[in-house]
Amino acid sequence: MTAVRVSPAWLALREPADAAARAPDLVTELCLPARRPVVVHDLACGTGSMMRWLAPRLPGPQHWVCYDLDAELLTAAAKDDGHRAADGSPVTVSVRHRDVTRLPPGDCAGATLITASAVLDLLTVDDLARLVATCVAAGCPVLLTLSVTGRVELWPPHPLDGVIGAAFNAHQRRITKGRRLLGPDAARAAVHAFRSAGFDVATRATPWLLGSESAALAATWFAGWLGAASEQRPELTMNAGGYGSWRLGNAADGRLRVRVGHLDLLARPMAAGAAP
Repeated sequence: MTAVRVSPAWLALREPADAAARAPDLVTELCLPARRPVVVHDLACGTGSMMRWLAPRLPGPQHWVCYDLDAELLTAAAKDDGHRAADGSPVTVSVRHRDVTRLPPGDCAGATLITASAVLDLLTVDDLARLVATCVAAGCPVLLTLSVTGRVELWPPHPLDGVIGAAFNAHQRRITKGRRLLGPDAARAAVHAFRSAGFDVATRATPWLLGSESAALAATWFAGWLGAASEQRPELTMNAGGYGSWRLGNAADGRLRVRVGHLDLLARPMAAGAAP
């Protein structure tokens, strides 16, 4: 997995948009077993935003096992232990400092549910294969949310929008350390991998919808989007300066609206005897 340092400030800024975008109807389709406690393994957990969103929607008691490569983020997740399940039962937390694409065999054994959020696009083909194998071995439902799809729409429109978007997507698919990242192809690849492993898969479109109420997030996201596109195609820099200033001015004035495409994926082991 590509090591990407994500700041707690960025995770806090995006958390409300993430919560608004995720598909709650997939939670109702989890079909969790009746045994208790519910044990959730949260892969690449960050500061625990998935837990804060999902724990109140699941029965309890619950225990969350949170994985991340960033020790600072894990410390924040470990402290976030005052939550309650949907029925008021307690939610406890433990952490594991791990690369989630290289988990030891059986590391997720005993999980009732495996989750991850905004991580698939950072994976290579091999990373995804290992992650899916870990999930399949656990034999439980897997809820993967907010995988980017590469579709971005901005208002008011500008002729450079498509050019920048294409360059950003190429950056997401860049080769790093000799391996190509999946980027916006990751969600589709994950669907195929889980279905090939005999899992039933459901998906939902879960875009960010950013407007004046989320101007700070829109501006920060846009700066990163434009920066990655310019890194991929340095020749864009000459034309992108005025474009960037104009867009950031839109954000400051509350006029910028953005739709950032994401996909949520629920993969469940096929019931015994069910048709593939």
